[in-house]
Amino acid sequence: MATQSPFSFLESILQNFNLPLTPPAWAVDETHRRIVLLLNHVLMQEPQAMERLGRNRGRTVRVQWRNMTFKVLVTPAGLLDVAPAESAVDLALVITEESPLAIAQELMQGGKPAVRIEGDVQLAAEVSWLIDNVRWDMEEDLARLLGDAPAHAMVQAVGVMAQAVQQFVGRGGRNGSDGTTA
Repeated sequence: MATQSPFSFLESILQNFNLPLTPPAWAVDETHRRIVLLLNHVLMQEPQAMERLGRNRGRTVRVQWRNMTFKVLVTPAGLLDVAPAESAVDLALVITEESPLAIAQELMQGGKPAVRIEGDVQLAAEVSWLIDNVRWDMEEDLARLLGDAPAHAMVQAVGVMAQAVQQFVGRGGRNGSDGTTA
């Protein structure tokens, strides 16, 4: 008998309640701005990424999941800015998986969630290259704040926890190594 993930129960409860969980507009706007700041921080550490994005200045990319939308505008410097609401979209990336837990599971296994792509193919290729090649060096950023040894220890601890979650997800939540439950 296979054991389901403990999170599937929580997900089924949330899906049964049609609660309007829409945050206020100011919170959404502030969250978008913080995400753009983080993305720009990561992009600034990769000159090739900024160069590739710079060739697409003025273009708008919209990422959508369920009823949540995030639009960014490519700046001439090869960075991102929050796109005005009325701006035309050059590339739309729609995450087709409805379940947030399924998306998290896919990401933890090193994959990518299913995405429907609409719009400019060349811009889509650039965004795909960025996703595949640009990584955040969290340890380096932590080292600036905490020092090298504590940052290294924190990143190692997070890595061990992530590996444990990946193994759990890979087993489908089964307790025993032979596929049985306890």
